[in-house]
Amino acid sequence: MAKQFPSISPEHRGFIERQHVFFTASATGDSRINLSPKGLDGFRVTGDNEVCYLDHTGSGNEAAAHLKADGRLTIMFCAFDGPPMILRLYGRGRVARKGTGDYARYLESFFENREPAGARQIVVMDVELVQTSCGFGVPLYGYKEERPSLIRWAEAKGAEGIADYWQEKNRVSIDGLPTGVE
Repeated sequence: MAKQFPSISPEHRGFIERQHVFFTASATGDSRINLSPKGLDGFRVTGDNEVCYLDHTGSGNEAAAHLKADGRLTIMFCAFDGPPMILRLYGRGRVARKGTGDYARYLESFFENREPAGARQIVVMDVELVQTSCGFGVPLYGYKEERPSLIRWAEAKGAEGIADYWQEKNRVSIDGLPTGVE
């Protein structure tokens, strides 16, 4: 039932753009595997073989550490409404850190220069393989709305509080790998 493709087709792009949540998975050869749900309208298809997502400040920064050390990244989308499907993107990722030219270019080109409170970095992925599968086992759910909690938390902390939080919680992974946060 699985089908593989060398790039993101217009049909894949449409499917991705309709999803409200996606999942990222990363690891190194000897680290824990990190699997994270993401949302907040932060995902963009930037080309036939490139995607990015605006990464918000979180309790950890595992993907950044894994990408710095290894680079492998998988992103998965599931249809929770409409026809069933699972779409996975396999490839290599890198981090465009806040305050860099790469970050500014992606923010302007793909996020209309809108930077939500707590934005930490933009993760860019070079897509090597697209795989779709049936998704028959994924339950049906109805989307209600985005949770405002993370943005409100970041707004309450302010820029200085977020910077302090990064130093305390986001400099190394749970396995002690550096994330690149200075």
